[in-house]
Amino acid sequence: MSMGDYPAWTLVPFPLLVLAIAVLPIAAPRAWERRWFQSLVVGACALPVLLYLVASGRSTPVVQATTSYASFVATLGALYVTSGGVRLSGDLEARPATNVALVVVGAVLASLVGTTGASMLMIRPLLWTNREREHRAHLVPFFIIAVSNAGGLLTPLGDPPLLVGYIGGVPFFWTLRLLPAWLLYVGSTALSLYFVDRSAYARESEAARTADRTQVTPLALRGWRNVALMLAVVPAALLPLGARELAMAVIIGVSLAVTPASLRRDNGFTFAPIVDVAIVFFGLFECLEPIQAGLGRAAPWLPMGRSWELFWASGLLSSVLDNAPTYTAFAALARGVSSGAGLVAGVAPYKLAAVSIGSVVMGATTYIGNGPNLMVKAIADRDGFPTPSFVRYAAFAFIAMLPAHLITTFVLAFLDR
Repeated sequence: MSMGDYPAWTLVPFPLLVLAIAVLPIAAPRAWERRWFQSLVVGACALPVLLYLVASGRSTPVVQATTSYASFVATLGALYVTSGGVRLSGDLEARPATNVALVVVGAVLASLVGTTGASMLMIRPLLWTNREREHRAHLVPFFIIAVSNAGGLLTPLGDPPLLVGYIGGVPFFWTLRLLPAWLLYVGSTALSLYFVDRSAYARESEAARTADRTQVTPLALRGWRNVALMLAVVPAALLPLGARELAMAVIIGVSLAVTPASLRRDNGFTFAPIVDVAIVFFGLFECLEPIQAGLGRAAPWLPMGRSWELFWASGLLSSVLDNAPTYTAFAALARGVSSGAGLVAGVAPYKLAAVSIGSVVMGATTYIGNGPNLMVKAIADRDGFPTPSFVRYAAFAFIAMLPAHLITTFVLAFLDR
């Protein structure tokens, strides 16, 4: 049995690996932390497809997958290493307007330095600013929605799904067309945060308010050279293939050379997260070609041809699975049901927008929907900052974003007419 030009079995490794990425860190955390075990799982999924492609004379997809993988890891690595060399500290007066400003600034930075970089840079000032307050459990969830997810909508550097799209042929500045969605999600989150925090601030005791006012420390930034290097990632990402990866390697090397070890130590910086990404995404990229071809061919017969359906399907899966491979799968589906002029990387613009928005913003629905979510929670927990349980957070995030989801659904349905 075959699906298009590939045997049916070649469609299995990709979803199997995506499932392993979601389940094994929870079901077998100690084993998953070991590099050899990760490599074994990835190899078991990717090598059969890789060997089949090579043995059947399909070397072009292998070369394309490998070069795309190298570009993806190099760009993500440059953002991760440079942001790990910047530290913003300070303790401002924890008024509602201050918290909203910190979150909005983080959301803007997310599209420039990535959701991971912005989250690591801005979460500490938010925690320190509010450490004297008693009613603060709502702050981290709002931060995760706006900074760790929705804020990354505007550029391919913002979130891995969009970076995968850029490497796959979506123009770098095309994602700026998602500005209305960025304004909707970031704006509605900031507005909700303001009213919720204003109510919480009104319940603060006089002792907490006094302590907050008397323990103010101005914001201070360490690692200015890494700020310049982070900004250099943008023009480097626009370079041709080959020069792009070389430029990213140079940025990484310079960042490691000029950053004091004490600064990275204060940030709790390690290479473990980016090594995890490099191992896992090798398998995902190498398994990708058969699943893309199969989904593209099967798309006309699947009940997901409209933009709003793609938005919800890609978004809900991104809530519980890694959002980059989810984006890839649904972009392939969208490509299969797209036709006519004006296609972007073979996909109708509204359908591509639907998959992009769904994959990015609904990654905020659970702690496992996007990598920075768990990082932010871990930092808050380590600092003794209250955070909701997995289930309570998921319920809160879904309800908080539901009005924006519904508006997006209606707009996409209207544009599809």
